[in-house]
Amino acid sequence: MTDATVSQVLDQLAALDDPKMRAVNERHGDDHGVNLTKLRAVAKALKTNQPLALDLWRTDNTAARLVALLICRPKLFSADDLDRMLRESRSPKVFDWLVNYVVKKSPHAEELRVGWLADPDPVVQSAGWALTSERVVKRPEGLDLSGLLDVIEAELKDAPERLQWAQNYSLGLIGIHHPDLRARVLDIGERLEVLKDYPTAPNCTSPYVPIWVNEMVSREAART
Repeated sequence: MTDATVSQVLDQLAALDDPKMRAVNERHGDDHGVNLTKLRAVAKALKTNQPLALDLWRTDNTAARLVALLICRPKLFSADDLDRMLRESRSPKVFDWLVNYVVKKSPHAEELRVGWLADPDPVVQSAGWALTSERVVKRPEGLDLSGLLDVIEAELKDAPERLQWAQNYSLGLIGIHHPDLRARVLDIGERLEVLKDYPTAPNCTSPYVPIWVNEMVSREAART
């Protein structure tokens, strides 16, 4: 697409930028101030457009990259493309959307999952754990769940924040979806006490694994 088309999208996003929202987002590491509902509306109007998505990504503008992830064709990216894009993702929101909206739909997801889990960069590792969580729930066949728990047990307590959250999420999902491992998951959670004191809003479930797992299991039991 032409630079003018990219410029038009950037102008539209700039017009939607709200300083108050930008201040809130910046506290979470995201340098944009566009309401995500409005940003999604921009993407919906553009429709799927891989060339424009690539051009928007190259702008290195956070809001533009979020739009790019919504209008791209995930299956057209190579594994190298997605690995490079992940490492370019400065914004947590861009990082999360890339993993959840693009990589998970890619035919290269499993290859990237394995590679990212072994990466020395803990932020890249967190993407590997996000893909692992997807498999824990949807395609656990072939996963060494006990081995994953060994890694989590050894690393979770002292892991950097983003990696810790990703590993904690995998830990909880193993406990929720695999009853045979639930006792071990709860034991790990109780001993490590990761996120035990995390402030949780009313009517929300704590990310502390013993509380989270027991709550979700109770809800499922109540539905059956």
